[in-house]
Amino acid sequence: MDSDRKDVIVVHYNEIALKLGHRPMFESRLVENIRRRLEDMPGAKVRTMQGRMLVRPGEADTDEVVRRLVVVPGIANVIAAREVDISIEALEEEIDRLLETWSPRGTFRVAVKRSEKRFRMTSPEVGGALGARIVAATGAPVNLKNADEVVHVEITQEGIYVGLNKIPACGGLPVSTGGRVLLLLSGGIDSPVAGLRMMRRGCRIDGLHFHSVPYLNRTSQEKARVLASILARGQGPTKVSMVAFGDIQSAIVAAVPRPLRVVLYRRMMMRIASSIARRDRLAALVTGESLGQVASQTLPNLSVIEDAATLPVLRPLVGMEKREITDYARRYDTFAVSIVPDEDCCTLFIPKHPATAAKLDEVIEAESLLDVTAMVQGAVAAREVETIGADWSAAPEELAAAI
Repeated sequence: MDSDRKDVIVVHYNEIALKLGHRPMFESRLVENIRRRLEDMPGAKVRTMQGRMLVRPGEADTDEVVRRLVVVPGIANVIAAREVDISIEALEEEIDRLLETWSPRGTFRVAVKRSEKRFRMTSPEVGGALGARIVAATGAPVNLKNADEVVHVEITQEGIYVGLNKIPACGGLPVSTGGRVLLLLSGGIDSPVAGLRMMRRGCRIDGLHFHSVPYLNRTSQEKARVLASILARGQGPTKVSMVAFGDIQSAIVAAVPRPLRVVLYRRMMMRIASSIARRDRLAALVTGESLGQVASQTLPNLSVIEDAATLPVLRPLVGMEKREITDYARRYDTFAVSIVPDEDCCTLFIPKHPATAAKLDEVIEAESLLDVTAMVQGAVAAREVETIGADWSAAPEELAAAI
């Protein structure tokens, strides 16, 4: 076997396996998405094989390839592994080589999958033989249910793959199998997480950021760009529309009583987002709203706000607690950027005591004082569109510091 075939990354998926007759389409899309995420990495290649995928890093750094793979929607987990010939002798030699640099930190077990049924030993026999070899060399105890470390062995028709510990990945379905949607992308914690979670459902995300330049500074726009570059790690170049919202807020302040202003701001956002989404042929709107988190996110207000939309409004965080959302943001590197102080449109002209149970008839009456159609058309016509690629060069804290 050629030496350049030795280092591999075994890619597993879960949900795709349930798609029955549509499974080849989902697998094909995932392979294409992986290729695009690795296209600037010299020699990296991917292909499907027997219910899994195999990535050969080529000349690229294996750790960097793994870093990119774990944020690709559709991948459940990965194993950085070594490929050996299909024989128990080659497998035992690989375990001996592994033991030169590794010893279990606590308990261990050997997990064997054998799709090549012509291999002369069963999975339990292989696991027992290798486990005994590791015990003899290290004295480490075996725990078959809750081991601290796991040696994974996958025996296929093409080779045997041996690696330590599965690395959890994004999961879900491949991007572009669930349609395109428009994410209302603020600079806060919630909306980027909403986008990430919709990507896991197979959706390709476009972003829409409302800002209040020149009333406020440009920090929120820069945060939106950086957050879009993180979203792009999982789906590729991400289209973002920047829409100036300060004049609309100013007009609402001049005409509408204080308690209803926040609801009217949100309804205008829904109208503008719907118009942009329809122009760009997107199927739905996505927000980071979580029920009860702030005044505008009570059930009565959510209902009144959604009334202004002309497309479905998806709220993937609606039942999540702030702690859950924050944990997810930390896991996928958006948190450090989201907490950078900024001046976004949500801080401009906000009343001290906004309505928490707005009534639709009252809101419609208040909107009758505004030229809603002209305001929406003007905002959409003046939008600025950018396409933002993935930024792999910096850690989250470094990205945040650069804003």
